[in-house]
Amino acid sequence: MKQGYYYKSTAGFTLIETLTAMMILSICLVTILQLFSGGLRSARVSDEYTKAIFYAKAEMGKILIRDTLKDMEFEGSFEDGFKWKTVITKLEPEDEGENKSPILPFELFHISVTIFWKDGKKNREFTVNTVHQAQEIKADKYE
Repeated sequence: MKQGYYYKSTAGFTLIETLTAMMILSICLVTILQLFSGGLRSARVSDEYTKAIFYAKAEMGKILIRDTLKDMEFEGSFEDGFKWKTVITKLEPEDEGENKSPILPFELFHISVTIFWKDGKKNREFTVNTVHQAQEIKADKYE
């Protein structure tokens, strides 16, 4: 090697290559973090719907064990911010002119239980409906 002469080394990366690699890495990391936070958000919403299903099942069970019902609405709330509303409506048989349906020895009631909750700025709800056979309560009090 002669003194005073410098040989250009071709090993290593240029500044442009390094900056490009860093930018690609940054874009990938941001995308991965957004996917991860979206998954966490979806898991939270799924957990809330699961709670709503259990609450609706519990409230519906309280109604279905009764042998007597009447038209009514009532509502309440749970300790964790979930609220519920139950609507019971007697179903009347349709009158089809001359071919009247026979009078049934029981009444049918449509029961709807709706669970409400607030998810950030969104109001969410879950509803369960069924038809239940019971005798109608004629008194004003519901026991």
